[in-house]
Amino acid sequence: MLVPEGRVEVTTEGGLDVAGQQARMKDVVQRLRSSGALVSAFIDPDPAQVEAALACSFDICEVHTGPYAHAWHAAGGDLRRPELRAALDAVASAGDQIFGSGMRFNAGHALHYHNVEPIAQLEGVEELHIGHAIVSRAVFVGLQRAVREMKALIAI
Repeated sequence: MLVPEGRVEVTTEGGLDVAGQQARMKDVVQRLRSSGALVSAFIDPDPAQVEAALACSFDICEVHTGPYAHAWHAAGGDLRRPELRAALDAVASAGDQIFGSGMRFNAGHALHYHNVEPIAQLEGVEELHIGHAIVSRAVFVGLQRAVREMKALIAI
């Protein structure tokens, strides 16, 4: 997975700008794929980024769910709130575009036990990247229980 990282970031704060560096990304993807690797891009839920990822021959796109997670927090998880609905719809729309173009659709960043279900229920989503929440919960309840609880939430 290709992920942008700033020197002072503790964690990734946004998606890779595939559209802004398409020529470079095509080359990198081609080299990685020629070695037999599946190549994934961590991107924002932006139609232009999905189109660019497809043009670069990425196999997988992981949609950055950080803005959705922030909207969830601000809205207290109330899916009737327009800002939360818009953030969820952006992820869903990107997922539809990714899945419809033949790439694999993954999602992740700032997902946790309270906000993961609406993302897990999106059409075509294959993987959710939620390690931080699981490991943090495991400190209190053990890894086996933490994983079991998350699996129950994301079971479709």
